[in-house]
Amino acid sequence: MKKTLLTVAGLFAATAAHADGHANTLTVYAPDYFGSEWGPGPSIEAAFEERCGCDLVYQTGDLLPRLLLEGEATEADVAIGFNSDVSKRARESGLFSPHGLDLSPLTLPLEWTDDTFLPFNYGHTAFIYDNTKLDGFDSFEALLDAPDDVRIVIQDPRSSISGLALVLWVNAVYGDEAEAAWARMAPKIVTVTQGWSESYGLFTDGEADVVLSYTTSPAYHIIAEEDLTKSAAIFEEGHYFMVETAAKLAGTDNEDLADQFMAFILTEDFQTMIPTTNWSFPAALEEDKWPEGFQELPMPETVLFYSEDEAAALRDTAIEAWRSALSQ
Repeated sequence: MKKTLLTVAGLFAATAAHADGHANTLTVYAPDYFGSEWGPGPSIEAAFEERCGCDLVYQTGDLLPRLLLEGEATEADVAIGFNSDVSKRARESGLFSPHGLDLSPLTLPLEWTDDTFLPFNYGHTAFIYDNTKLDGFDSFEALLDAPDDVRIVIQDPRSSISGLALVLWVNAVYGDEAEAAWARMAPKIVTVTQGWSESYGLFTDGEADVVLSYTTSPAYHIIAEEDLTKSAAIFEEGHYFMVETAAKLAGTDNEDLADQFMAFILTEDFQTMIPTTNWSFPAALEEDKWPEGFQELPMPETVLFYSEDEAAALRDTAIEAWRSALSQ
């Protein structure tokens, strides 16, 4: 009898220890880039763990498909890395709950009122070029009118967030004439890659003259490499705005830690890590606190943006205009 009681007590203690350990662990689902050693994840993990006295664990991969597959059985407490062009599907899943935070610290170039998806950084889609080889382009029209021997590399909108942003950008500028605009660009496009990294590698290796990226990309070369030869072409028609967000899972078993992490996103400690780890603009930090290389970047005067409902409604049409023009 005594042995049985001891066994039951041991099992109870082990179960309690496991429960305590789980309660002190925050599981964050994130894209691969976020949790990589060169991404923002490691610095954010260290800073948050120091605050909470807990263990932050990233599980990285294809964010939304995994969450939709797991549904309410997901282990995630927080998910970070949603793009505003695809957040509609995430919202409609019913997996997320309101963050309950005051959004007044946000410094986005447009008003943000979403009570579920919290911005942590933003950027503008742009074409990057080597300013020692090209004079640049001051408009979309100038790029389309460039000689056909100007080599452009872009990303596939069916597999790449930046590629999707580009087709939505073209749609925002040209509307019903989007396919005609793509037909003008097509002779200059030397390849379409699955993702951003492959495209940018071709550009830095000299295989392309112009690459689809972001207005913040030159900041990396300025700060990390002391290289001033990369510039973003700033278009008079405006630039497509992209914001990345985080959201709390409604079914989290660690609501207190999840709430702490969501609040941490808006702090100066978190935001100051974003520019030189994610190479994007922080969503809640005044410009005078940006690194010097970011303060020097030219900014678009016009911001083009589709709400998640608009982006979802236009997605197929915008992709089809691109596909049709490039297949001819």
